[in-house]
Amino acid sequence: MPKNQIQTMRNKSVSLKPFVLVLSSGAVALAIAVHAAEKDKKTKVDVSKLPPASSKQGVTYANDIKAIFDKSCIKCHGPEKPKAKLRLDSLAGALKGSENGKVIEPGKSADSILVHNVAHAGDEDDWMPPPDNKAKIPPLTPAQIGLIRAWIDQGAK
Repeated sequence: MPKNQIQTMRNKSVSLKPFVLVLSSGAVALAIAVHAAEKDKKTKVDVSKLPPASSKQGVTYANDIKAIFDKSCIKCHGPEKPKAKLRLDSLAGALKGSENGKVIEPGKSADSILVHNVAHAGDEDDWMPPPDNKAKIPPLTPAQIGLIRAWIDQGAK
């Protein structure tokens, strides 16, 4: 191959680098957009179908919520190997959230992932307790969910 043809090919390959970079960046951006869309799709919940918040005033973790969590959640979300690194055995643990972020939005129970999950709203993979749990823990009652909602709406204290 003549020397000038080799040089021409090198010049063309150099000019492809920006194109490849732009194409790669576009692919990454598309992957991020698809992931975000899937996450949004997964987390949409019809909040009108959630049990209403209890009318009880002064709801606190220590006096009202801990007993619910102890009965229905601690086997999987207690101090020993908590699933998703979510601990519900203490107020601090509940407010900290899981490895995926916060599950409680103080003042906003309808926006709280914890409420969506215990109300068996949204994605079935996230329902708590899971319908097929080995410990045979039953779902929370509407009254229990309502009390959790009241606690969160009142600031989750």
